[in-house]
Amino acid sequence: MASLDRNLRRDLENAVKNARRVAEAGAGQALDQLAVGHHEPWAALTADERKLRNRLRAHGRQLGDRLDEKGVQTTDRLANEIGYEQWHRLLFARFLAENELLVEPASGVALSLDECRELAHTQGVDWLVLASDFAQRMLPQIFRAGDPVLEVSLPPEKRQELETILEAMPNKVFIADDSLGWVYQFWQGEEKARINASGQKVGTAEIPAVTQLFTEDYMVLFLLHNTLGAWWAGKYLAQHPDLAQNAQSEDEVRAACGTSRYAWTYLRFIRVDGERWRPAAGAFNEWPKSAAELTVLDPCMGSGHFLVFALPILVSLRIEEERRSLADTVRSVLRDNLFGLELDPRCTQIAAFNLALAAWRMTGHMALPPLRLACAGLSVNGREEEWLALAGESFPLRSGMQHLYRLFQQAPTLGSLINPRGMGGTLLEAGSTELMPILEQALARENADELVHELAVAARGVAHAAEILSRRFTLLVTNVPYLGRGKQNDVLTEYCERVHYEAKADLATCFVDRCVEFCAPGGSVALVTPQNWLFLSSYAALRERFITTLSWDLIAKLGSNAFQ
Repeated sequence: MASLDRNLRRDLENAVKNARRVAEAGAGQALDQLAVGHHEPWAALTADERKLRNRLRAHGRQLGDRLDEKGVQTTDRLANEIGYEQWHRLLFARFLAENELLVEPASGVALSLDECRELAHTQGVDWLVLASDFAQRMLPQIFRAGDPVLEVSLPPEKRQELETILEAMPNKVFIADDSLGWVYQFWQGEEKARINASGQKVGTAEIPAVTQLFTEDYMVLFLLHNTLGAWWAGKYLAQHPDLAQNAQSEDEVRAACGTSRYAWTYLRFIRVDGERWRPAAGAFNEWPKSAAELTVLDPCMGSGHFLVFALPILVSLRIEEERRSLADTVRSVLRDNLFGLELDPRCTQIAAFNLALAAWRMTGHMALPPLRLACAGLSVNGREEEWLALAGESFPLRSGMQHLYRLFQQAPTLGSLINPRGMGGTLLEAGSTELMPILEQALARENADELVHELAVAARGVAHAAEILSRRFTLLVTNVPYLGRGKQNDVLTEYCERVHYEAKADLATCFVDRCVEFCAPGGSVALVTPQNWLFLSSYAALRERFITTLSWDLIAKLGSNAFQ
Protein backbone atom coordinates (compact mmCIF):
# COMPACT_ATOMS: atom_id res chain seq x y z
CA MET A 1 0.00 0.00 0.00
CA ALA A 2 1.31 3.44 -0.96
CA SER A 3 1.49 5.99 1.87
CA LEU A 4 2.11 9.72 1.85
CA ASP A 5 5.71 10.76 2.34
CA ARG A 6 6.51 13.53 4.80
CA ASN A 7 6.56 16.30 2.19
CA LEU A 8 3.20 15.34 0.70
CA ARG A 9 1.73 14.98 4.17
CA ARG A 10 2.86 18.50 5.02
CA ASP A 11 1.41 19.82 1.75
CA LEU A 12 -1.91 18.11 2.49
CA GLU A 13 -1.95 19.53 6.02
CA ASN A 14 -1.42 23.09 4.77
CA ALA A 15 -4.07 22.69 2.07
CA VAL A 16 -6.71 21.29 4.43
CA LYS A 17 -6.13 23.93 7.11
CA ASN A 18 -6.34 26.67 4.51
CA ALA A 19 -9.48 25.12 3.02
CA ARG A 20 -11.21 25.11 6.40
CA ARG A 21 -10.55 28.81 6.90
CA VAL A 22 -11.86 29.66 3.43
CA ALA A 23 -14.88 27.33 3.54
CA GLU A 24 -16.11 28.48 6.94
CA ALA A 25 -15.66 32.15 6.04
CA GLY A 26 -17.66 31.56 2.87
CA ALA A 27 -20.33 29.66 4.79
CA GLY A 28 -20.69 32.56 7.23
CA GLN A 29 -21.15 35.01 4.37
CA ALA A 30 -23.73 32.78 2.69
CA LEU A 31 -25.72 32.47 5.92
CA ASP A 32 -25.67 36.24 6.37
CA GLN A 33 -27.00 36.71 2.84
CA LEU A 34 -29.90 34.38 3.69
CA ALA A 35 -30.53 36.03 7.10
CA VAL A 36 -30.35 32.62 8.77
CA GLY A 37 -29.28 34.09 12.11
CA HIS A 38 -31.56 37.12 11.87
CA HIS A 39 -34.97 37.19 13.52
CA GLU A 40 -36.69 37.65 10.14
CA PRO A 41 -35.74 37.19 6.47
CA TRP A 42 -34.40 40.07 4.41
CA ALA A 43 -37.11 41.70 2.31
CA ALA A 44 -35.20 40.97 -0.92
CA LEU A 45 -35.13 37.19 -0.44
CA THR A 46 -37.07 35.14 -3.01
CA ALA A 47 -39.64 32.54 -2.01
CA ASP A 48 -37.13 29.73 -2.61
CA GLU A 49 -34.48 31.52 -0.55
CA ARG A 50 -36.92 31.99 2.32
CA LYS A 51 -37.78 28.29 2.23
CA LEU A 52 -34.09 27.37 2.27
CA ARG A 53 -33.55 29.81 5.16
CA ASN A 54 -36.24 28.05 7.21
CA ARG A 55 -34.77 24.62 6.48
CA LEU A 56 -31.30 25.82 7.44
CA ARG A 57 -32.58 27.28 10.71
CA ALA A 58 -34.28 23.98 11.58
CA HIS A 59 -31.14 22.06 10.69
CA GLY A 60 -28.98 24.44 12.71
CA ARG A 61 -31.12 23.93 15.80
CA GLN A 62 -30.80 20.17 15.41
CA LEU A 63 -27.01 20.66 15.33
CA GLY A 64 -27.17 22.64 18.56
CA ASP A 65 -27.38 26.27 17.42
CA ARG A 66 -29.55 28.26 19.85
CA LEU A 67 -32.70 30.22 19.11
CA ASP A 68 -33.58 33.02 21.54
CA GLU A 69 -36.98 34.42 22.43
CA LYS A 70 -36.59 37.24 19.88
CA GLY A 71 -36.01 34.83 16.99
CA VAL A 72 -32.28 35.43 16.71
CA GLN A 73 -30.35 32.19 16.14
CA THR A 74 -26.66 31.39 16.47
CA THR A 75 -25.10 29.92 13.33
CA ASP A 76 -21.65 28.72 14.43
CA ARG A 77 -22.37 25.01 14.17
CA LEU A 78 -24.30 25.38 10.96
CA ALA A 79 -21.48 27.39 9.37
CA ASN A 80 -18.96 24.74 10.42
CA GLU A 81 -21.05 22.00 8.82
CA ILE A 82 -21.62 23.93 5.60
CA GLY A 83 -17.90 24.66 5.26
CA TYR A 84 -17.05 21.03 5.90
CA GLU A 85 -19.64 19.62 3.47
CA GLN A 86 -18.82 22.05 0.67
CA TRP A 87 -15.08 21.34 0.86
CA HIS A 88 -15.40 17.59 1.20
CA ARG A 89 -17.81 17.30 -1.71
CA LEU A 90 -15.06 18.84 -3.86
CA LEU A 91 -12.34 16.77 -2.19
CA PHE A 92 -14.17 13.46 -2.61
CA ALA A 93 -14.86 14.29 -6.26
CA ARG A 94 -11.16 14.66 -6.95
CA PHE A 95 -10.38 11.41 -5.12
CA LEU A 96 -12.88 9.62 -7.34
CA ALA A 97 -11.64 11.31 -10.51
CA GLU A 98 -7.96 10.62 -9.84
CA ASN A 99 -8.77 6.95 -9.23
CA GLU A 100 -10.91 6.82 -12.41
CA LEU A 101 -13.97 5.97 -10.33
CA LEU A 102 -16.05 9.06 -11.05
CA VAL A 103 -19.23 7.91 -12.80
CA GLU A 104 -21.35 9.98 -15.18
CA PRO A 105 -24.87 9.33 -13.84
CA ALA A 106 -26.80 9.16 -17.11
CA SER A 107 -24.55 6.58 -18.77
CA GLY A 108 -23.13 4.86 -15.71
CA VAL A 109 -19.68 5.07 -17.33
CA ALA A 110 -16.58 5.84 -15.28
CA LEU A 111 -14.71 8.94 -16.41
CA SER A 112 -11.00 9.60 -16.34
CA LEU A 113 -9.87 13.00 -15.12
CA ASP A 114 -9.22 14.15 -18.71
CA GLU A 115 -12.67 12.93 -19.81
CA CYS A 116 -14.27 14.78 -16.92
CA ARG A 117 -12.47 17.98 -17.90
CA GLU A 118 -13.55 17.56 -21.54
CA LEU A 119 -17.19 16.95 -20.57
CA ALA A 120 -17.16 19.99 -18.30
CA HIS A 121 -15.74 22.09 -21.14
CA THR A 122 -18.54 21.06 -23.50
CA GLN A 123 -21.11 21.97 -20.82
CA GLY A 124 -19.44 25.29 -20.05
CA VAL A 125 -18.86 24.56 -16.36
CA ASP A 126 -15.82 24.08 -14.16
CA TRP A 127 -14.76 20.42 -14.01
CA LEU A 128 -14.74 20.40 -10.21
CA VAL A 129 -18.32 21.69 -10.10
CA LEU A 130 -19.38 18.92 -12.47
CA ALA A 131 -17.34 16.28 -10.63
CA SER A 132 -18.72 17.25 -7.22
CA ASP A 133 -22.27 16.97 -8.60
CA PHE A 134 -21.49 13.47 -9.91
CA ALA A 135 -19.84 12.49 -6.61
CA GLN A 136 -22.84 13.66 -4.60
CA ARG A 137 -25.14 11.45 -6.69
CA MET A 138 -22.77 8.48 -6.39
CA LEU A 139 -22.63 8.73 -2.60
CA PRO A 140 -26.20 9.04 -1.28
CA GLN A 141 -25.18 7.46 2.05
CA ILE A 142 -22.65 10.25 2.53
CA PHE A 143 -24.35 13.27 0.98
CA ARG A 144 -27.96 13.00 2.14
CA ALA A 145 -30.60 13.82 -0.43
CA GLY A 146 -32.51 16.89 0.69
CA ASP A 147 -29.74 18.14 3.01
CA PRO A 148 -30.14 21.94 3.01
CA VAL A 149 -26.42 22.35 3.73
CA LEU A 150 -25.64 21.12 0.22
CA GLU A 151 -27.99 23.68 -1.33
CA VAL A 152 -26.07 26.65 0.05
CA SER A 153 -24.03 28.51 -2.55
CA LEU A 154 -20.75 29.88 -1.27
CA PRO A 155 -19.72 33.32 -2.55
CA PRO A 156 -18.03 32.85 -5.95
CA GLU A 157 -14.68 34.12 -4.73
CA LYS A 158 -14.64 31.62 -1.83
CA ARG A 159 -15.66 28.78 -4.12
CA GLN A 160 -12.84 29.76 -6.46
CA GLU A 161 -10.34 29.79 -3.59
CA LEU A 162 -11.36 26.24 -2.61
CA GLU A 163 -11.04 25.04 -6.19
CA THR A 164 -7.59 26.64 -6.46
CA ILE A 165 -6.45 24.91 -3.26
CA LEU A 166 -7.69 21.58 -4.57
CA GLU A 167 -6.20 22.01 -8.03
CA ALA A 168 -2.78 22.74 -6.53
CA MET A 169 -2.61 19.40 -4.71
CA PRO A 170 -0.55 16.80 -6.63
CA ASN A 171 -2.00 13.58 -8.01
CA LYS A 172 -0.02 11.43 -5.54
CA VAL A 173 -2.10 12.75 -2.64
CA PHE A 174 -5.25 11.20 -4.11
CA ILE A 175 -3.67 7.86 -4.97
CA ALA A 176 -2.08 7.19 -1.56
CA ASP A 177 -3.94 4.80 0.71
CA ASP A 178 -3.67 6.86 3.89
CA SER A 179 -4.54 10.36 2.62
CA LEU A 180 -8.14 10.30 3.79
CA GLY A 181 -6.95 9.12 7.18
CA TRP A 182 -4.96 12.32 7.61
CA VAL A 183 -7.60 14.67 6.20
CA TYR A 184 -9.77 14.95 9.31
CA GLN A 185 -6.85 15.25 11.73
CA PHE A 186 -5.56 18.15 9.64
CA TRP A 187 -9.06 19.68 9.45
CA GLN A 188 -9.14 19.75 13.25
CA GLY A 189 -5.47 20.68 13.72
CA GLU A 190 -5.81 24.39 14.47
CA GLU A 191 -8.88 23.87 16.66
CA LYS A 192 -7.06 21.17 18.64
CA ALA A 193 -4.10 23.48 19.22
CA ARG A 194 -6.40 26.31 20.34
CA ILE A 195 -8.29 24.11 22.84
CA ASN A 196 -5.11 22.60 24.29
CA ALA A 197 -3.55 26.04 24.69
CA SER A 198 -6.65 27.41 26.43
CA GLY A 199 -6.58 24.85 29.25
CA GLN A 200 -10.39 24.64 29.15
CA LYS A 201 -12.34 21.55 30.12
CA VAL A 202 -13.10 19.30 27.18
CA GLY A 203 -16.74 18.53 26.45
CA THR A 204 -19.17 18.08 23.59
CA ALA A 205 -17.82 20.75 21.25
CA GLU A 206 -14.15 20.01 21.91
CA ILE A 207 -13.86 16.20 22.12
CA PRO A 208 -13.71 15.48 18.36
CA ALA A 209 -10.80 17.85 17.84
CA VAL A 210 -8.84 17.02 20.98
CA THR A 211 -9.06 13.23 20.81
CA GLN A 212 -8.51 12.82 17.07
CA LEU A 213 -5.23 10.99 16.40
CA PHE A 214 -4.52 9.23 13.13
CA THR A 215 -3.15 5.70 13.62
CA GLU A 216 -0.07 4.85 11.59
CA ASP A 217 -0.41 1.99 9.09
CA TYR A 218 1.99 -0.34 10.89
CA MET A 219 -0.06 -0.25 14.10
CA VAL A 220 -3.28 -1.03 12.23
CA LEU A 221 -1.69 -3.91 10.33
CA PHE A 222 0.00 -5.35 13.41
CA LEU A 223 -3.29 -5.55 15.27
CA LEU A 224 -5.26 -6.97 12.35
CA HIS A 225 -2.59 -9.48 11.34
CA ASN A 226 -2.21 -10.79 14.88
CA THR A 227 -5.95 -11.29 15.31
CA LEU A 228 -7.63 -12.05 11.97
CA GLY A 229 -4.36 -13.39 10.60
CA ALA A 230 -3.61 -15.45 13.68
CA TRP A 231 -7.11 -16.99 13.57
CA TRP A 232 -6.60 -17.94 9.92
CA ALA A 233 -3.06 -19.25 10.52
CA GLY A 234 -4.23 -21.31 13.50
CA LYS A 235 -6.79 -23.06 11.30
CA TYR A 236 -4.24 -23.55 8.51
CA LEU A 237 -1.60 -25.05 10.81
CA ALA A 238 -4.19 -27.39 12.34
CA GLN A 239 -4.85 -28.67 8.82
CA HIS A 240 -1.11 -28.91 8.00
CA PRO A 241 0.56 -30.37 11.10
CA ASP A 242 3.75 -31.23 9.17
CA LEU A 243 4.32 -27.53 8.46
CA ALA A 244 3.72 -26.64 12.10
CA GLN A 245 6.20 -29.28 13.23
CA ASN A 246 8.93 -29.09 10.58
CA ALA A 247 9.12 -25.51 9.31
CA GLN A 248 12.59 -24.09 9.82
CA SER A 249 11.73 -20.45 10.38
CA GLU A 250 8.99 -18.01 11.26
CA ASP A 251 9.22 -16.56 7.73
CA GLU A 252 8.50 -19.99 6.24
CA VAL A 253 5.38 -20.42 8.38
CA ARG A 254 4.21 -16.88 7.69
CA ALA A 255 4.53 -17.31 3.92
CA ALA A 256 2.74 -20.67 3.95
CA CYS A 257 -0.20 -19.30 5.94
CA GLY A 258 -0.90 -16.48 3.51
CA THR A 259 -3.82 -16.64 1.09
CA SER A 260 -3.71 -16.33 -2.68
CA ARG A 261 -4.62 -12.64 -2.29
CA TYR A 262 -3.03 -11.60 1.01
CA ALA A 263 0.30 -11.87 2.85
CA TRP A 264 0.60 -11.53 6.65
CA THR A 265 3.55 -9.14 6.90
CA TYR A 266 3.15 -8.41 10.62
CA LEU A 267 1.87 -11.79 11.82
CA ARG A 268 4.18 -13.21 14.51
CA PHE A 269 4.78 -16.90 15.33
CA ILE A 270 6.57 -18.58 18.22
CA ARG A 271 7.97 -22.03 18.81
CA VAL A 272 8.57 -23.07 22.39
CA ASP A 273 11.02 -25.86 23.35
CA GLY A 274 10.96 -27.44 19.92
CA GLU A 275 7.18 -27.75 19.84
CA ARG A 276 5.04 -26.86 16.89
CA TRP A 277 4.90 -23.34 15.51
CA ARG A 278 1.85 -21.36 16.55
CA PRO A 279 0.70 -17.74 16.22
CA ALA A 280 2.21 -15.67 19.02
CA ALA A 281 -1.22 -14.30 19.93
CA GLY A 282 -2.85 -17.74 19.87
CA ALA A 283 -5.32 -19.20 17.40
CA PHE A 284 -8.55 -17.60 18.74
CA ASN A 285 -10.23 -20.99 18.87
CA GLU A 286 -13.38 -19.59 20.48
CA TRP A 287 -14.12 -17.43 17.45
CA PRO A 288 -16.62 -18.63 14.80
CA LYS A 289 -15.31 -21.29 12.43
CA SER A 290 -15.93 -19.42 9.17
CA ALA A 291 -14.88 -15.96 8.03
CA ALA A 292 -18.47 -15.20 7.02
CA GLU A 293 -19.46 -15.30 10.70
CA LEU A 294 -16.74 -12.91 11.94
CA THR A 295 -17.90 -9.44 12.96
CA VAL A 296 -15.40 -6.61 13.38
CA LEU A 297 -16.22 -3.30 15.06
CA ASP A 298 -14.13 -0.16 15.31
CA PRO A 299 -16.04 1.84 17.96
CA CYS A 300 -13.83 4.95 17.49
CA MET A 301 -13.37 4.61 13.75
CA GLY A 302 -12.25 8.13 12.96
CA SER A 303 -11.66 8.18 9.21
CA GLY A 304 -12.18 4.42 8.94
CA HIS A 305 -8.53 3.42 8.73
CA PHE A 306 -8.89 0.10 10.57
CA LEU A 307 -11.95 -0.87 8.53
CA VAL A 308 -10.27 0.00 5.23
CA PHE A 309 -7.34 -2.25 6.12
CA ALA A 310 -9.66 -5.01 7.36
CA LEU A 311 -11.65 -5.04 4.12
CA PRO A 312 -9.07 -6.78 1.87
CA ILE A 313 -8.20 -9.21 4.68
CA LEU A 314 -11.77 -10.39 5.14
CA VAL A 315 -12.37 -10.44 1.39
CA SER A 316 -9.33 -12.68 0.89
CA LEU A 317 -10.45 -15.06 3.67
CA ARG A 318 -14.00 -15.34 2.37
CA ILE A 319 -12.84 -15.89 -1.22
CA GLU A 320 -10.64 -18.75 0.02
CA GLU A 321 -13.53 -20.30 1.92
CA GLU A 322 -16.47 -19.58 -0.36
CA ARG A 323 -14.96 -19.38 -3.87
CA ARG A 324 -17.22 -16.52 -4.87
CA SER A 325 -16.47 -13.62 -7.21
CA LEU A 326 -14.51 -10.63 -5.94
CA ALA A 327 -17.44 -8.21 -6.35
CA ASP A 328 -19.91 -10.47 -4.53
CA THR A 329 -17.43 -11.05 -1.73
CA VAL A 330 -16.70 -7.35 -1.27
CA ARG A 331 -20.42 -6.64 -1.00
CA SER A 332 -20.86 -9.48 1.50
CA VAL A 333 -18.00 -8.28 3.71
CA LEU A 334 -19.40 -4.73 3.78
CA ARG A 335 -22.85 -6.06 4.64
CA ASP A 336 -21.96 -8.80 7.13
CA ASN A 337 -18.49 -8.34 8.63
CA LEU A 338 -17.49 -4.69 9.07
CA PHE A 339 -19.05 -2.22 11.54
CA GLY A 340 -18.01 1.22 12.72
CA LEU A 341 -19.06 3.88 15.22
CA GLU A 342 -17.76 7.41 15.59
CA LEU A 343 -18.56 10.37 17.86
CA ASP A 344 -18.29 13.02 15.13
CA PRO A 345 -20.77 12.94 12.21
CA ARG A 346 -18.22 14.62 9.93
CA CYS A 347 -15.64 11.96 10.64
CA THR A 348 -18.31 9.32 10.06
CA GLN A 349 -18.79 10.79 6.60
CA ILE A 350 -15.09 10.52 5.78
CA ALA A 351 -15.01 6.93 7.04
CA ALA A 352 -17.95 6.01 4.80
CA PHE A 353 -16.27 7.53 1.78
CA ASN A 354 -12.94 5.94 2.69
CA LEU A 355 -14.52 2.48 2.90
CA ALA A 356 -16.51 2.96 -0.33
CA LEU A 357 -13.37 4.16 -2.12
CA ALA A 358 -11.40 1.15 -0.86
CA ALA A 359 -14.12 -1.19 -2.13
CA TRP A 360 -14.23 0.50 -5.54
CA ARG A 361 -10.44 0.41 -5.83
CA MET A 362 -10.71 -3.36 -5.50
CA THR A 363 -13.61 -3.94 -7.89
CA GLY A 364 -14.21 -0.85 -9.98
CA HIS A 365 -17.39 1.11 -9.48
CA MET A 366 -20.41 -0.96 -8.47
CA ALA A 367 -23.48 -0.61 -6.29
CA LEU A 368 -22.61 -1.09 -2.63
CA PRO A 369 -24.86 -2.33 0.18
CA PRO A 370 -25.72 0.08 3.00
CA LEU A 371 -22.54 0.47 5.05
CA ARG A 372 -22.77 -0.61 8.68
CA LEU A 373 -21.31 2.65 9.94
CA ALA A 374 -23.05 5.08 12.28
CA CYS A 375 -22.48 8.24 14.26
CA ALA A 376 -22.87 7.48 17.97
CA GLY A 377 -22.61 11.17 18.85
CA LEU A 378 -25.68 12.58 17.11
CA SER A 379 -27.35 15.46 18.89
CA VAL A 380 -30.80 14.83 20.33
CA ASN A 381 -32.31 18.31 20.24
CA GLY A 382 -35.91 19.35 20.38
CA ARG A 383 -38.45 18.46 23.04
CA GLU A 384 -39.23 14.86 24.00
CA GLU A 385 -42.87 15.23 22.98
CA GLU A 386 -41.75 16.25 19.47
CA TRP A 387 -39.79 13.00 19.16
CA LEU A 388 -42.72 10.95 20.47
CA ALA A 389 -45.02 12.54 17.91
CA LEU A 390 -42.95 10.94 15.12
CA ALA A 391 -44.16 7.51 16.30
CA GLY A 392 -47.87 8.33 16.06
CA GLU A 393 -50.26 6.74 18.53
CA SER A 394 -48.65 3.28 18.82
CA PHE A 395 -47.58 2.71 22.43
CA PRO A 396 -44.65 0.36 21.61
CA LEU A 397 -43.33 2.76 18.98
CA ARG A 398 -43.71 5.77 21.27
CA SER A 399 -41.97 3.85 24.04
CA GLY A 400 -39.15 3.00 21.64
CA MET A 401 -38.76 6.64 20.58
CA GLN A 402 -38.74 7.72 24.22
CA HIS A 403 -35.96 5.24 25.02
CA LEU A 404 -33.93 6.50 22.07
CA TYR A 405 -34.41 10.11 23.09
CA ARG A 406 -33.33 9.56 26.69
CA LEU A 407 -30.50 7.19 25.79
CA PHE A 408 -28.88 9.73 23.46
CA GLN A 409 -29.31 12.88 25.56
CA GLN A 410 -25.54 13.01 26.18
CA ALA A 411 -24.49 11.23 22.98
CA PRO A 412 -22.32 14.09 21.58
CA THR A 413 -20.15 13.72 24.69
CA LEU A 414 -20.35 9.97 25.33
CA GLY A 415 -20.54 8.46 21.83
CA SER A 416 -19.65 4.75 21.81
CA LEU A 417 -19.47 4.65 25.61
CA ILE A 418 -23.27 4.41 25.50
CA ASN A 419 -24.26 0.83 26.27
CA PRO A 420 -27.98 0.21 25.64
CA ARG A 421 -27.63 -3.31 27.07
CA GLY A 422 -26.40 -1.87 30.35
CA MET A 423 -29.13 0.75 30.66
CA GLY A 424 -32.24 -1.05 31.67
CA GLY A 425 -32.48 -4.24 29.70
CA THR A 426 -33.49 -4.29 26.06
CA LEU A 427 -32.81 -1.24 23.99
CA LEU A 428 -36.31 -0.71 22.69
CA GLU A 429 -39.73 -2.16 23.28
CA ALA A 430 -40.09 -1.44 19.56
CA GLY A 431 -36.97 -2.56 17.72
CA SER A 432 -35.26 -0.48 15.07
CA THR A 433 -36.80 -2.68 12.36
CA GLU A 434 -40.21 -1.39 13.45
CA LEU A 435 -39.15 2.19 14.05
CA MET A 436 -37.33 2.66 10.75
CA PRO A 437 -40.42 2.47 8.48
CA ILE A 438 -42.17 5.04 10.66
CA LEU A 439 -39.21 7.39 10.39
CA GLU A 440 -38.97 6.87 6.64
CA GLN A 441 -42.66 7.77 6.34
CA ALA A 442 -42.03 10.97 8.31
CA LEU A 443 -39.19 11.85 5.93
CA ALA A 444 -41.36 11.17 2.88
CA ARG A 445 -44.21 13.49 3.93
CA GLU A 446 -44.28 16.35 1.46
CA ASN A 447 -46.19 18.60 3.84
CA ALA A 448 -43.96 17.97 6.87
CA ASP A 449 -42.52 21.15 8.30
CA GLU A 450 -38.77 21.72 8.51
CA LEU A 451 -38.54 20.81 12.20
CA VAL A 452 -40.34 17.47 11.80
CA HIS A 453 -38.14 16.57 8.84
CA GLU A 454 -34.93 17.35 10.74
CA LEU A 455 -36.14 15.42 13.79
CA ALA A 456 -36.88 12.39 11.60
CA VAL A 457 -33.44 12.57 10.01
CA ALA A 458 -31.81 12.69 13.45
CA ALA A 459 -34.01 9.91 14.83
CA ARG A 460 -33.15 7.64 11.89
CA GLY A 461 -29.44 8.17 12.52
CA VAL A 462 -29.86 7.59 16.25
CA ALA A 463 -31.80 4.36 15.69
CA HIS A 464 -29.08 3.10 13.36
CA ALA A 465 -26.37 3.88 15.95
CA ALA A 466 -28.40 2.29 18.74
CA GLU A 467 -28.70 -0.95 16.78
CA ILE A 468 -24.90 -1.23 16.46
CA LEU A 469 -24.32 -0.12 20.07
CA SER A 470 -26.56 -2.96 21.22
CA ARG A 471 -24.71 -5.71 19.37
CA ARG A 472 -21.77 -7.88 20.35
CA PHE A 473 -18.82 -8.57 18.04
CA THR A 474 -16.07 -11.09 17.40
CA LEU A 475 -13.30 -8.49 17.28
CA LEU A 476 -13.05 -4.95 18.63
CA VAL A 477 -10.15 -3.09 17.07
CA THR A 478 -9.36 0.60 17.46
CA ASN A 479 -7.06 3.33 18.72
CA VAL A 480 -8.89 4.56 21.81
CA PRO A 481 -9.36 8.31 22.48
CA TYR A 482 -6.94 9.81 25.03
CA LEU A 483 -8.22 12.34 27.59
CA GLY A 484 -7.21 12.50 31.24
CA ARG A 485 -9.88 12.92 33.90
CA GLY A 486 -8.65 16.39 34.84
CA LYS A 487 -9.41 17.69 31.33
CA GLN A 488 -12.92 16.21 31.08
CA ASN A 489 -16.10 18.22 31.53
CA ASP A 490 -18.62 17.35 34.26
CA VAL A 491 -20.82 15.17 32.03
CA LEU A 492 -17.94 12.93 31.00
CA THR A 493 -16.38 12.84 34.47
CA GLU A 494 -19.66 11.83 36.13
CA TYR A 495 -20.46 9.16 33.56
CA CYS A 496 -17.01 7.56 33.66
CA GLU A 497 -17.03 7.48 37.47
CA ARG A 498 -20.48 5.91 37.58
CA VAL A 499 -20.16 3.39 34.75
CA HIS A 500 -16.41 2.71 34.47
CA TYR A 501 -15.26 3.39 38.03
CA GLU A 502 -12.04 1.31 37.93
CA ALA A 503 -11.05 2.85 34.58
CA LYS A 504 -12.20 6.42 35.25
CA ALA A 505 -8.76 8.09 35.38
CA ASP A 506 -8.61 8.39 31.58
CA LEU A 507 -11.11 8.23 28.75
CA ALA A 508 -8.74 5.76 27.09
CA THR A 509 -9.14 3.13 29.81
CA CYS A 510 -12.89 3.69 29.94
CA PHE A 511 -12.91 2.75 26.28
CA VAL A 512 -10.83 -0.35 26.97
CA ASP A 513 -13.52 -1.35 29.46
CA ARG A 514 -16.31 -0.52 26.99
CA CYS A 515 -14.64 -2.58 24.24
CA VAL A 516 -14.66 -5.61 26.52
CA GLU A 517 -18.42 -5.11 26.95
CA PHE A 518 -18.82 -5.10 23.17
CA CYS A 519 -17.28 -8.58 22.86
CA ALA A 520 -19.36 -11.60 21.99
CA PRO A 521 -18.59 -14.73 24.06
CA GLY A 522 -15.08 -15.77 23.08
CA GLY A 523 -14.52 -12.43 21.31
CA SER A 524 -11.35 -10.34 21.46
CA VAL A 525 -10.14 -6.75 21.70
CA ALA A 526 -7.06 -5.42 19.90
CA LEU A 527 -6.26 -1.86 20.89
CA VAL A 528 -3.73 0.93 20.74
CA THR A 529 -3.78 2.39 24.27
CA PRO A 530 -1.55 4.33 26.66
CA GLN A 531 0.74 2.01 28.62
CA ASN A 532 0.38 3.68 32.05
CA TRP A 533 -2.71 1.67 33.03
CA LEU A 534 -0.55 -1.48 32.97
CA PHE A 535 1.43 -0.34 36.04
CA LEU A 536 0.02 2.76 37.80
CA SER A 537 -1.55 2.07 41.19
CA SER A 538 -4.69 4.02 40.26
CA TYR A 539 -5.56 1.22 37.83
CA ALA A 540 -4.84 -1.70 40.19
CA ALA A 541 -8.50 -2.71 40.53
CA LEU A 542 -8.98 -2.60 36.74
CA ARG A 543 -5.89 -4.76 36.17
CA GLU A 544 -7.00 -7.26 38.79
CA ARG A 545 -10.42 -7.58 37.19
CA PHE A 546 -8.99 -7.97 33.72
CA ILE A 547 -6.35 -10.48 34.82
CA THR A 548 -8.89 -12.65 36.63
CA THR A 549 -11.70 -12.47 34.04
CA LEU A 550 -10.00 -12.10 30.66
CA SER A 551 -7.40 -14.00 28.66
CA TRP A 552 -4.40 -11.85 27.70
CA ASP A 553 -2.84 -12.97 24.42
CA LEU A 554 -0.23 -10.43 23.35
CA ILE A 555 1.13 -7.04 24.42
CA ALA A 556 3.46 -5.03 22.16
CA LYS A 557 5.09 -1.94 23.65
CA LEU A 558 5.42 1.02 21.31
CA GLY A 559 8.53 3.10 21.65
CA SER A 560 8.77 6.86 22.00
CA ASN A 561 7.72 8.93 18.96
CA ALA A 562 5.57 6.01 17.78
CA PHE A 563 3.11 8.37 16.10
CA GLN A 564 5.78 10.38 14.34
